[in-house]
Amino acid sequence: MVAAVLIENLKKNYGQTQAVQDISFTVEPGEIFGLLGPNGAGKTTTIRCLCTLAKPDSGKIEVCGVSAVERPREARQRLGYVAQEVALDKVLTGRELLELQAALYHLPSNRMKPRIEQLLNLLGLQEYADQKTGTYSGGIRKRLDLAAGLLHQPDVLVLDEPTVGLDIESRFVVWDFLRKLREAGTTVLITSHYLEEVDALADHLAIIDRGKVLAAGKPSDLKDRVGGDRVTLRIREFAALEEAQQAKEKLQTLPFVEQAIINEAQGNSLNLVVQRNSNPLTQIEQSLQDLNIPVFSMAQSRPSLDDVYLAATGRTLMDAELAAAGMRDMKKEKKQQMSSG
Repeated sequence: MVAAVLIENLKKNYGQTQAVQDISFTVEPGEIFGLLGPNGAGKTTTIRCLCTLAKPDSGKIEVCGVSAVERPREARQRLGYVAQEVALDKVLTGRELLELQAALYHLPSNRMKPRIEQLLNLLGLQEYADQKTGTYSGGIRKRLDLAAGLLHQPDVLVLDEPTVGLDIESRFVVWDFLRKLREAGTTVLITSHYLEEVDALADHLAIIDRGKVLAAGKPSDLKDRVGGDRVTLRIREFAALEEAQQAKEKLQTLPFVEQAIINEAQGNSLNLVVQRNSNPLTQIEQSLQDLNIPVFSMAQSRPSLDDVYLAATGRTLMDAELAAAGMRDMKKEKKQQMSSG
């Protein structure tokens, strides 16, 4: 079976910035595939190359067996793309905007109106169809954007952060619609930095950080691969690294502890992988008391995608988001200083 999307050894630089260093993954027909990673990880650059909006420096990209690099027009016919930022003409009604999009796709008139009506019904947009899009809420705008991306019945729908900025109710509406698309046979590729979104929707996923794929597979398999239960431990609200190292060395000697990682971004807290069906909390606390090291807080849980991300990178996805935001603020401040100087 030909892959719906095939990306091999993709690389893309913007000047001195390596947006994508080496990304490879395969999306099978009829599945929802998630690209998970923080802002700045390379997700958007990857799908822009896939959708022929950016030219890769090197690598192979295919859509349903068609090279997006060598035959971009043919590849685009198989793709629907919904960008992160919703771009609607506020003076048009929803129906008028879809008619304009249909004309741009060269849909014949005998197919255009039935297709628009079908999408308006599927996405619950009938009552808003003849209102100007400038009056729409964020959730309704996103649903109309989805309808526009599906007008030409693409084999693969690509969504960049499909629910960013939406309220919980609107997010669940989009999730339910994407599941229905999958059931109807459409392949869906989404990028997201929401762990729960990828976990809830994706049949397979790839975790991307700093332009590289760090892990790929089914969400359940990736979580099982990480190992046992997790224990999140803070010995102080903000512990010294030396004390955290001392606690780590002690806890690694316990027979049920499989792995210990110090999370410096969260006050040198410790993240432990422990054998399942063990009762570790009391023994951990006792071991630290023997060293006169206190326990500020401690909790045990089953593995999550954030644990998969932590095991691959040594930091949580939230830490990566905060680091990326800090880097953007530094660049912005530096640019302002240069312009004012």
